[in-house]
Amino acid sequence: MWLGEEQFDFFEGVFFQTLGRSVEVLEARFLVGGNVNTAAQVFSSEGLFFVKWNPEENVDMFEWEARGLDLLRSTEAIYIPEVIGYGKYRDKTYLVLEYIDPVVPKSNYWESFGQSLALLHSHTQSKFGLHFDNYIGSLPQSNTLTDNGITFYIEQRLQPQAGMALYKGLLSKELYTKFQKLYQRLPDLLPVERPALLHGDLWSGNVMVNEQGDAALIDPAVYYGLREAELAFTTLFGGFDERFYDAYDEAFPMEDGFQERIPIYNLYPLLVHLNLFGTGYLSGIERVLNRF
Repeated sequence: MWLGEEQFDFFEGVFFQTLGRSVEVLEARFLVGGNVNTAAQVFSSEGLFFVKWNPEENVDMFEWEARGLDLLRSTEAIYIPEVIGYGKYRDKTYLVLEYIDPVVPKSNYWESFGQSLALLHSHTQSKFGLHFDNYIGSLPQSNTLTDNGITFYIEQRLQPQAGMALYKGLLSKELYTKFQKLYQRLPDLLPVERPALLHGDLWSGNVMVNEQGDAALIDPAVYYGLREAELAFTTLFGGFDERFYDAYDEAFPMEDGFQERIPIYNLYPLLVHLNLFGTGYLSGIERVLNRF
């Protein structure tokens, strides 16, 4: 769908505010795929850009996304689109990024992707979390720095989402109590590893193919966490090619038993989807709680 004069005026205002000079918008069209924001491909006198925006509700959302993208990009481990700018214009907040024009993946795409993610995960720091909070989808994500990764996963990931679901009437008190029991078992179920830099929302919808035929990551929810949680997340909603996992494991071997731990880690994204989209995700959560 092509955009009209009102949107053109908005984009020109955004570009002037971001680049500090007048930019003529030549063409623009909506892009399909986001559940939270509106996005467009914008052709301008300065080149091609990706712009997304939303009403002025979570005013800091794009700031934290931009900082997360910059952090990932600084590692040079995997392709991340360049942040052009972010801010507020009129009654909307916006983010302007380099536009990625997808092409056919190169022949070793999956192997290269797995190796690149392993390299990203090799970046570490002394504590789990991050020096700023951010969002996953439109939900706040707390990244309070924590010494222990399993404690971080319980206190900064599962507890806030389970509590929100209980408050919203999406999770029964019975299931909420089962979460409390699971927390007590997690130190015996999950391996202890050093903090790994994670994309944080890594599923097929947040992976593109750049102009070189390599994987490019978008829409992050960055933090330093348990790398198994990231790999588990990739198995949701279709998963990745087996060559990806083999290449990752060769570059950064997983501890034995990872396949059995995947459902535990995926409680977090399932809770997020429960809180965002409703009870269609409840049965998956219940199965994991009953199993463990």
